[in-house]
Amino acid sequence: MAPEYILEWFAYADMDLLSAQRNTVFHPVHKQLICFFCQQSAEKNLKGFLMHCGVEDPPRTHDLGRLCKLCIAHDERFLEIERICSVLAVYGVQPRYPSEIDVTENDMKNALMYAKRITEFEPLLTARKSLELSAT
Repeated sequence: MAPEYILEWFAYADMDLLSAQRNTVFHPVHKQLICFFCQQSAEKNLKGFLMHCGVEDPPRTHDLGRLCKLCIAHDERFLEIERICSVLAVYGVQPRYPSEIDVTENDMKNALMYAKRITEFEPLLTARKSLELSAT
């Protein structure tokens, strides 16, 4: 798979995280939307990593727990973020529909922190750097 294509996944993950962060300034704050963007950022990061590891077509799922387990099969360090992936997983579908989930201010702050943690996770940063070198 072309490094440029996989890098696009990481770029979209960054855009989702940036969208989440920027949405915190609106009043009222749309906590559900912010949590959804955080989940999307994590999902795209994990799928980008899987593609970097040679998985041609990562599962079409929003289940971060499942995606993280697949990443663990390639790099056991993903055990470190397994719990936060499970926390973010709930925001993949429910926040997009009325009355499905009640998101608190604390939930939103944790989602932002967790999404940033995943983005800055060392194995993901290493994969990005490797892809950037391959793309040049």
